[in-house]
Amino acid sequence: MNRKEIEYKIMDLKTDYVRLQHDLEKLEYVKGNLHPLEKQLEGIEEELRELNKLLDQADE
Repeated sequence: MNRKEIEYKIMDLKTDYVRLQHDLEKLEYVKGNLHPLEKQLEGIEEELRELNKLLDQADE
């Protein structure tokens, strides 16, 4: 992936993350099952960490 693709993917993941956080807050309010959303958020966090590492390497 080149720098632009990495940056685009990071922005896309951040958008998904915010949306999922909002959904999680709604589920907390109605006492829903939070586990699946929490797992998705963890996956996005991991992917963001990896993409940020790639971005740092692209700067070198």
